Amino acid sequence: MSFKRFTLFFFVSTLIFLAACGGSDDADSAGDSESGGSEELSGSVAIDGSGTVYPLMARLAEEYMINEQQGVSVEVSRAGTSAGFEKFLIENGTDFNDASREIKEEEQAKADELGIEVQELKVALDGLTIVTHPGNDWATELTPEQVQGIFLGEYKQWSDIDDSWPSEDIKTYGPNENHGTYEFFYEEILEEQDLAEGIDLQQDYSTLVTLISEDENAIGFFGFGYYQSNQDTINAVSIDFGEGAVEPSLDTIAEDGPYADYTRPVFTYLNVNHAQEKPEVLDYAKYVLENTNNFAGETGFAPIPDEEAASQLEALEGIE
Repeated sequence: MSFKRFTLFFFVSTLIFLAACGGSDDADSAGDSESGGSEELSGSVAIDGSGTVYPLMARLAEEYMINEQQGVSVEVSRAGTSAGFEKFLIENGTDFNDASREIKEEEQAKADELGIEVQELKVALDGLTIVTHPGNDWATELTPEQVQGIFLGEYKQWSDIDDSWPSEDIKTYGPNENHGTYEFFYEEILEEQDLAEGIDLQQDYSTLVTLISEDENAIGFFGFGYYQSNQDTINAVSIDFGEGAVEPSLDTIAEDGPYADYTRPVFTYLNVNHAQEKPEVLDYAKYVLENTNNFAGETGFAPIPDEEAASQLEALEGIE
């Protein structure tokens, strides 16, 4: 089943009801929160950005509102990394921007111009995954050079790669320019060579999954999590980096794993100004770092080292 857009406002009304009915038990539960200490908070947290990071952040937000701070509403959206930064780097912008790439120099310059202090929080590791239609039983393994050739338009038909493969046109798909995954693919996988004309680029990842699952000659790319949650409708291509084909998995995309050439860190960026003004924003940032590794695997990410999460959490302690 693919990830679908959902709003977390539903949880807010439910949780307000629960808080009203729960009496002192709920207050005690909130008081025991690791991130919130004994303080029961209220208010709102606004998050936008990466569609890749969205499932992880939405899961964390759900748990936070149910089990940590029932008086705080956390809204998570997924405009894409670049589009999200546009909403983050404005006056009264979002509190967090999820990103499947690092902040760009021009984005940091915009933050400096506006007087916004930005703190990068690394939350997980993702494996860029090449996917095909489940009926494709020929292109089960590819080299990085073959992946490049497909998306640069050097191969028009499958038989151009291997003459034993079908003489059928290759149909290419991917996320559009709003997404950090597109930029990672362009910069790291294609080595800043322009994608071929005619590639079907989409804003919504669930749409990409559907298109690829319905086209036997399709091949596309996105984060591992969208493959993991749709294994019944799409295939993952193993990549031969020179020492045999490697299938993307939670083990292989781990730090220093054999899929490392296609692995990238993913982030959320915190508006420190907002964290200083709104205790619920800082509290949520701490909660994310305390719990991201608990939910990384189920949402399609490899965890970051515990010591790295602890180091970032310690840096948050200096925000006043």
